[in-house]
Parts: sequence; C-alpha cells; structure tokens
Amino acid sequence: MAEDARVRWEVQRDIGLIEIDNPPVNAAGHAVRAGLFEALTALAETPGLRAIALYGAGRSFIAGADIREFGQPPRAPSLPEVCNAIEQSAVPVVAILHGVALGGGLEVAMAAQSRVALPGTRLGLPEVTLGILPGAGGTQRAPRLMGLAPARDLILSGKPIGAEAALKAGLIDAVEAGEPRTIALAAAGHLISGTLTARRTCDLPVTLDQDDLAAARAALPAHDLARSKALDALAEAHRPIAKGLATERALFNDCLASPQRAALIHAFFAERAAAKIPEAQAAPRDIGHIGVLGAGTMGSGIATACLIVGLNVTLVERAPEALARGQAQIESNLDGAVKRGKLSAEARAACKLTTSDDIAAMAGADLIIEAIIEDFDAKAQVLSALEAACPGALLASNTSYLDLDGLAGHLRDPGALIGLHFFSPAHVMRLLEVVVGRETRAEAVATGFKLAKRLGKVAVRAGVCDGFIGNRLLRRYRMACDHLVLAGATPTQIDAALEDFGMALGPYRTLDLAGLDIGWADRKRRAPDRDPAERYVTFADRLFEAGELGRKAGRGFYVYDGDEGTPPNPALDALIAADRAAHSVTPRDLSPQEIQDYALTAIITEAAEVLDEGIAARASDIDVVLLMGYGFPRWRGGPLHYADTLGAGALAARIERYADDDAFFWKTPALLAKLSRDGGTFAELS
Repeated sequence: MAEDARVRWEVQRDIGLIEIDNPPVNAAGHAVRAGLFEALTALAETPGLRAIALYGAGRSFIAGADIREFGQPPRAPSLPEVCNAIEQSAVPVVAILHGVALGGGLEVAMAAQSRVALPGTRLGLPEVTLGILPGAGGTQRAPRLMGLAPARDLILSGKPIGAEAALKAGLIDAVEAGEPRTIALAAAGHLISGTLTARRTCDLPVTLDQDDLAAARAALPAHDLARSKALDALAEAHRPIAKGLATERALFNDCLASPQRAALIHAFFAERAAAKIPEAQAAPRDIGHIGVLGAGTMGSGIATACLIVGLNVTLVERAPEALARGQAQIESNLDGAVKRGKLSAEARAACKLTTSDDIAAMAGADLIIEAIIEDFDAKAQVLSALEAACPGALLASNTSYLDLDGLAGHLRDPGALIGLHFFSPAHVMRLLEVVVGRETRAEAVATGFKLAKRLGKVAVRAGVCDGFIGNRLLRRYRMACDHLVLAGATPTQIDAALEDFGMALGPYRTLDLAGLDIGWADRKRRAPDRDPAERYVTFADRLFEAGELGRKAGRGFYVYDGDEGTPPNPALDALIAADRAAHSVTPRDLSPQEIQDYALTAIITEAAEVLDEGIAARASDIDVVLLMGYGFPRWRGGPLHYADTLGAGALAARIERYADDDAFFWKTPALLAKLSRDGGTFAELS
C-alpha cells in the first residue's frame, strides 16, 4: 500500500484501490487532490491493472471542495485537472459513493467511467448556494449523464437527491449495500467482467433545448449571478467537452471574484461559527421530554417542532377551547409535514403528545418552555408556578422582548432559566435566539443549543436587552422607515425599494403579515420610557386603532382584495398628512437609493451598538439572525458583512449627514467610529 497525505492506494491482483481519508468529510482540499493525482499516476504505471475503484473512508465519499481555499491563490493540481485525469484514465475507474457526494465530490464521481452508490447516499451540486457554479465539469458532465433538464434542476436548486433517484436519472449506474471497500473490489471486478459498463462521460451526447434554458433564465431573480452563469455553462454542454470545460471554468472564476460569492460563503461560515459559545464545554442535559405551556400559535408550533424530531411533548393550556384549538393545529402541522415528506407516516404515528390543563402534568420534563402572551407579569407568574410544580426542570421563556433577568428574579433558582426566542411559524423557521441572563447556568445554555441542533435550527447566543438581537434591530429599522414616510416617501415606495435591495418583504408588507396589533402593543409597552425628543409618528397607531389590523382583517397598509391585488390603503394618505403637519415637514421625493441607504444604515448602526454592548458575541452572529429570521438577502451576507462592503468611514460620514436633520435618532456608534478611524472591519472583530 502507498499513500500521500490523505489518500492511500493499493493493488489487489489486477485491481487498483484508492481510498480517500480526510476527516471529517473527505473535503477535496489540496492534499486530497495531490494524493488522487499521484495515486492515478502510480496506478497507471502498474503492469496488468485492469480496473481502479475509488472510495472514501469514514462517513462519506467526498462532501465537496474545501471552501476555505476559495479566494486563495490556486494550487496545482486543480480539481478540474484531477477530474480530467480520472476521465482520461486508460484503466477504467469506478467511484463508490456513500454518505454524501456533493459539489466537487460528485464532479469527481461523474468523471469516473462508472458509479455505484450505497443506499442512503445523497448526491448534489450545491455550489449555487455559495455564489458559484460547479467548476470541475459539473455543468458539462451532469447533462451528459442525466439529460439537460434534470441536470439543470440539480444545479439550479442546489438540493441533493437520493441514491434511488440518482439511479433512475442515470447519474449513477447501480445501488449496492455493503462496506465501501468491499463494494469497491466487487465493482472493479464487475468492470473487468463487463457486467458493469465502463464509459467515458465526455463521449456521451447532449441534446440542447434552448427554450428550456430560456424559460429557466426568465424565472431567475435579476440579482442571481451564480445561477445565471450556471445556465450560461449548461448552454455549452452540447459542444466538445474541452470547449465546454473551458467556458465553465471562466464562468466559475467570474463567480469566484464576485461580491455575492464572498457574501454567501460568509453566511455559510457564520452559521457554523454561531455554535461556538463560551458554554460549549458544559454538559447539556439529556433531552427526551419537553413541556410546552401555552397552546397558541407559538406554543403549538414549538410542540410541532419537537414532535417532528421524536421528542415527547406535554402541552398544557388552562382554557379548554384554546387547548383543543392548539391540539388541532399540531395535528394539522404534523399531517402537513407528512405530505411534504418531512415526516414519515411511521414517525407520525409514533409522535407522543400529551395534553392537560394542569401544569403539574409537565413534572418530569427535561425542559419546559412557556409560550404564553408577551406580558411580563403573566410570564413571571407562570414561571414561578412551573418551578414549584416541576422541581428540577430547566425553564425557558419564549419571549421576544422582555427582560429575562427580571423574570429570573421571580425564581428561587434563576440559573435554571434561559430565553428561547422561536420565530413563527416555529416548526418551519430555522432561527432560534438563545437568550442568556446574568445568572443563567452554562448547563442551561448548552441544553438550549443542544435542543436547537436536535430541532434542525441554527441557534444564536444573545444577551439580555429589550428585543435581544433581531427585534432590537427590527425596531430601529421600522422607526427609520417611518421617518422616511414622514420625509415624503409612501409605504409602497419604501417596500418596493427595500424589496429591490433584496429584502424578502418590505417593512410595511411585513407589518401587515404579522398583524398591526403586535407593533402597536410593543410601542405602547415602551411609551412610558419614550424620550420627548424622539421624532415619533402615529400613522401606524391610528391605522390599528381604526381596526385595520393587516392581512387578517383584509386591510392594513394595503387592501387585500384577492384577485384584485393589494393596492395601498387610501386611508393612509390623511393619516400621513396629519403626521407631516404635526412635525412641520414639507414632503419631498426620495429615490429608491436614498430609501435603501437610510433604512439599512439604521440597521447597521443598531447592530454596531448590539455588538459593542456584548449582546451579540460576533458580528457574524448578527448577520445570521437577520439572514435567517428577518428576510435580509443572503446574497448580501447580512447587515454587518454588507457594512464592510461600504466601509466604516463612508458609513460614519453618512450618519453625520443624517444627524444634521435628526440628531436624536442618528449618532455614530463608538465601535463604528473606531473602525472608521482605524480602517478596520466588522469581519476582523469576528
């Protein structure tokens, strides 16, 4: 046996075996590429060799390229060079896939003369989710194996498919159960005997359908560089492969140099960095039984999320009608999960939900989550009652704004309380803010993160302040948008400008979707502490007080007329005019760029304060919250990544200009001022 760093190779009679062993996921970094190239070269010189089998050690074949190398100076051999060497090997190569074969891993497999997958293998080309396209032959070889339309779907969706679907599509040649090395030997034997066909992918024809590609291009968002470039590459797949590969690589390099690639890879690493918390070394509590207090929208969503992953749930609600509605909603959610393929029928039947009107029914739960109304006194009362009725349980409050330290002060054991801020719908949204109080024990924090992982959510650690990370930034953003309305823009213009920037929904469409009662309640809660110097506008309050609550009432900032579309609510004109008169404002026209700059600078300013105060541990944590919970465009990387593209100096100068008009609202954060002076970035702080 011979080896080179992460790759080992050996000869068994007339078969060459190449094993990739680069834990944890066999990423195709430089050491693996060099090892593969050397193994292929060495085996090509071995007399009498009739077949080569390539397989992975550990839990997968190749999970993809090493993303950390993107943007770094290239090091030979490149992945395209390795793939071409496999494809042109005089000795046929069979790739044995298990675990995952993603991105560059699947490109390596497609270059082989045959492919065999173990049951349960997931295969995909997710590069577009990172702002790039498959750059080692994926856009040229996938159409040759699958046909143009299935390859287009695989590449543009970025979603993996299973082994059986891959076999049906022609992406692989067989599905066999067993150990990768055992199957490798057997498959190589089948190549030699002819029972497994060897063929060079480059020799397969492609039928180009220009109408199909044109339709796919028309469906793309205008900003989507990676998918647009991927379609350009797919359009070359009918040409001789050398030409197609050259075009693909040029387009790949275009993507690699783009700001979108940098933003999307930043988001990828930011999600993973969020799990690095000070409490990571603490032993989390075993989680098997969850108690949920409150059967409303949030409580039923949290219970659903827990049931889907196999946790036992006890749901408690004192009002019988509310409990019945909550249980019905949970059943509906679970049925929907089965229909969407998120939950098997067998797992659905095994879901264990217990309901009661007595909090003592949750005794024995490992963690109890209260999800009642957003009222401090009510939450403090039920948490105290839960502590008495369920001794030893960890407690969590699903609060969006409230003072967790204040709530903990009502407990005999304040260290047992954490905040778990779920986002609605809780069984769908992947973000979870884990709020850590002054006295919260490390065990409780570690357990909150363990629960998030079990639920398939991304947890972000947040300190205690009004609104934590996400809602604190959201409040500032919405206040800035109200100021823009006061200055002369309409809610419709603001929504259009910010949606054009990439926000999933404009702020006023979002308010209508959530319900105007939520924002009104928060403003009334904070009213006693409002500084008289604040430029406060009332049009949203007046709209709510007129009974126009948003979508659920058919009227809010927009009128919901079904097929008639959503025109702006005509009642707004008079309400906005009254605010402008009260503040002696003469309205002016605002461009979409002015709207975007003002609103986004408000988010960035508050984010800098949140980071400086230690409410968020890292700038990238703030980006994760806004990306995953608030519709910030992923291809812009999050507000503080976006801030770095603008530069701290430019932002500080912009804030100073805004302060000339409203010195109360606009102040340059100390952290941003320091970055401006030093020429630093938020990324460097992370």
